[in-house]
Amino acid sequence: MFSIAAHGHVNPSLEVVRELVARGHRVTYAIPESFAELIAGTGAEPVIYTSTLPTDADPDAWGSELIDHFELFLDDAIQVLPQLAAAYEGDEPDMVLYDITAYPARVLAHLWDVPIVQLCPNLVAWNGYEEEVGNAMLDPIKRTPRGIAYYERFTGWLADHGMDIHPDLFIGLPDRCLALIPRAMQPHADRVDEVRTTFTGPCRGDRSHQGVWERPADAERVLLISLGSTYTKQPGFYRECLTAFGDLPGWHVVLQIGKHVDPAELGPVPANVEVRSWVPQLSVLEQADAFITHAGMGGSQEGLACGVPMVAVPQAVDQFTNAALLEELGVGRHVPAERADARTLREAVLSLVDDPEVARRSARLKAELAAEGGTPRAADLVETELARAVPIRG
Repeated sequence: MFSIAAHGHVNPSLEVVRELVARGHRVTYAIPESFAELIAGTGAEPVIYTSTLPTDADPDAWGSELIDHFELFLDDAIQVLPQLAAAYEGDEPDMVLYDITAYPARVLAHLWDVPIVQLCPNLVAWNGYEEEVGNAMLDPIKRTPRGIAYYERFTGWLADHGMDIHPDLFIGLPDRCLALIPRAMQPHADRVDEVRTTFTGPCRGDRSHQGVWERPADAERVLLISLGSTYTKQPGFYRECLTAFGDLPGWHVVLQIGKHVDPAELGPVPANVEVRSWVPQLSVLEQADAFITHAGMGGSQEGLACGVPMVAVPQAVDQFTNAALLEELGVGRHVPAERADARTLREAVLSLVDDPEVARRSARLKAELAAEGGTPRAADLVETELARAVPIRG
C-alpha cells in the first residue's frame, strides 16, 4: 500500500489493511515517518520515505491555486520514486494498492508488472466527467506557461519509465478502483463504470484505541463542530459557533479547533461547550444529534453512517461538491463559509434536528451504508484481484 502523510488519505485505507493482515497477507505500507506508528498498529510494515509535501503543521504551504497543488504532487512523486524503488528492490510485492495521490505507486506497479488497485477515499470520475467538469477546470491551466511546463514534465517523467499515458488519465483513470465511500456520496453514480470501480462504502473498524467520548448525563442534544484536521485555522468561525450555541438550553457542544488556534483566541467559553484540539470523532458522532462539518469525505460519510444530520461549511477542494450532495440527499444544509455567522448556523442546525423527514432520511441512509459491505467487502475484492494474477501458494 502506498499513500501520503495526510489523515484524509491514510485513514480510509487503515481498516482494509488491518483486515488483509488478519487474513494472513504480508502487507507493507509506504508512508512518511510521521504516520509510521499509526500504520504499524494495523499489523502492516511501514516502509518509510521522505516527502516534500506540506503537512498539517503548515497548511498555507499548499498555495492558493490548483496548479500549486499539481506542481507539489509531481515534484514529490519524482523525488519519492527512486526512494521506493530502492526500498523494494529484491522484495517486490505481488500486488500494489495505492491512494489516488500516490503517483509513484502506479509507476512501480508498471515496472514490476504486478496488478494494481486504487483505494480511493473520495468521489470518482463518471462517464462524461471530462466534458462536464474536467475540461472547464483544466483547460485554462493547460494554456498557461506553468501549466504547459507541468504537463510536459509529467509526460516526460512517465515516458522515462515506459508509460505512454496522458497525466490526466494516469491520475484520474485507474486500472481498478475500490471507492471507499458510500454510493450515495458519488455524483452521477449511475454513470460510473462499475466494471472498473466498485463502491464498498466506508471501511470502519474498532477505534476504541482513539478513546471514548462520554455524553454528559444532562445533555438533551449534542452538537459536534469540526473542520477536520487541515482547514482548522478559523478562530472567527469558532467564535460565531460559541455565539450561536453557547448556553442554548438542553444542548451540549463539542468544539474541535485543531492545532492552529489557541483557545484563548475564542474569548469566554460558555459552560455548555467543551473546546478540544482533537476528539475521537466517530465516538462523538455515535452519540450526537447534529454535526457542523467542513464536508470532507471522511466526516461526511461518518455522519451518514451514524445517521446524524449535518450543516456543511466547506473550505476547499471536493468539500463543496460533498456539501451540495448532503443537501440534495435531504440530510444536510450547505452554508457557504462567508455566510456562516451565528444566526445562520443556529437556524440551520435547529431546522435539521426538528424536521422528522430529515430524521427519516438519515435513518434510511444509515441502513444503506451498513449494507454496502465496508471493510470485509473491500478485502474480498482485493483478494479477488490478487487471485487473478498470483497462483495460490500452498
